[in-house]
Amino acid sequence: MSTETIRVERERQVLTVGRDRHAMRCEKPSTAGAVSQRACVFCGSRVVLYPVADALHLIHGPVGCAAYTWDIRGSISSGPELHRLSFCTDLRERDVIFGGTEKLAATLRELIPRYKPAAAFVYATCIVGIIGDDVDAVCRKIELELGIPVIPVHSEGFKGTKKDGYKAACTALEQIVGSDESKPRPAGPSVNILGEFNLAGEAWIIKSYYERIGINIVSVMTGDGRVGDIARAHQADLNLVQCSGSLTPMAEAMQQKYGIPYKRVSYFGLEDTAAALYEAADFFADAEILNRTGELVREEVEKAEIEINTFRNRLQGRRAAIYVGGAFKAFSLIKILRRLGMEVVLAGSQTGGPEDYRRLESMSPPGAVIVDDSNPLELSRFVLEKEADLLIGGVKERPIAYKLGIGFCDHNHERKIPLAGFEGAVNFAREVATTVNSPVWRYIRGRRL
Repeated sequence: MSTETIRVERERQVLTVGRDRHAMRCEKPSTAGAVSQRACVFCGSRVVLYPVADALHLIHGPVGCAAYTWDIRGSISSGPELHRLSFCTDLRERDVIFGGTEKLAATLRELIPRYKPAAAFVYATCIVGIIGDDVDAVCRKIELELGIPVIPVHSEGFKGTKKDGYKAACTALEQIVGSDESKPRPAGPSVNILGEFNLAGEAWIIKSYYERIGINIVSVMTGDGRVGDIARAHQADLNLVQCSGSLTPMAEAMQQKYGIPYKRVSYFGLEDTAAALYEAADFFADAEILNRTGELVREEVEKAEIEINTFRNRLQGRRAAIYVGGAFKAFSLIKILRRLGMEVVLAGSQTGGPEDYRRLESMSPPGAVIVDDSNPLELSRFVLEKEADLLIGGVKERPIAYKLGIGFCDHNHERKIPLAGFEGAVNFAREVATTVNSPVWRYIRGRRL
């Protein structure tokens, strides 16, 4: 790859499989001036908490922060949709000079009686951290005054990376978990699903699998989430953590405080969805649950493979580049693409850790590029040099793919098609095959067909 593409400070955040021997550097602030694809701390907290549908989400900061994160996930609700409204204190120059705490208190006093939320999250942005508003004090005061949980989210953007925003969100959720003892513990085996955000209804698909094999769902954090369910999450026997970067701190805190063990799982692709169901079934060591799990997996995999195999014939030998938020998702994508006969030539993430990149390197073929916290220039160069036919990423990667004249698959939080579970694996295969084989690519000069 061209050395001029990679800044000196980032050389050890990029690795070519089979050629480079250095350990990947990661979990560090983005390089100044590199125009990172990674989001800020505030955005990280918002994407985790946003799907709690019966809570009020108030951004204490400039209106631009609220606009940037409005409707940021394609999370859908089976009931209330308060999460889809974006509220902001709209801090301006006068507030920066004299402080914004009075404005924050007045905003909460107006919104809470009007919308009657089960709880309120108050997000602190960069400017709030700079001027020193005591958000905690305001939240405590309004909580006593209005009688609902009012929870500060310390997500000032300059405090670190998107991953630090995840931790801020988990700290906020910890204040709700365990706060309701009014209902008895679930009868029979029970789990919480963490890191599932109900994009295009995926949480409902996953919950249906567990219900079919006889396992109760206490709460989903946070897809189609309810404050009441999260408050009783401490009653579950096991936490299943899907998006490892976002909710692992929550699982670790619950293990320490309530003794609830957790397992990392994925619901993307046939292999990983089946493995996730077996993880739970094995944990409870119940013969009936194990039998039902085996029956469900056999039935669903047989049905899905019939369709997936038809797409495989159209994708054999094609090349894909992956750049996603969490590395755990990349593991699943590599397995799915391999099943489709495609070669992964680039695999990267915004928030991966050292162990994640070691695993990515072991899963990728020689010559593939592994990258941490990339930027548009790097991604463009890698995609061109590796002659990728497809880029899988999120909203910020879409323009890169289309400007380069290759296919794009949205595997991030804006999508409208479920890609999780057995049926999601079929949807993904169909989308990839349709995109890669679109007749439009024959009109792109120099395009490899």
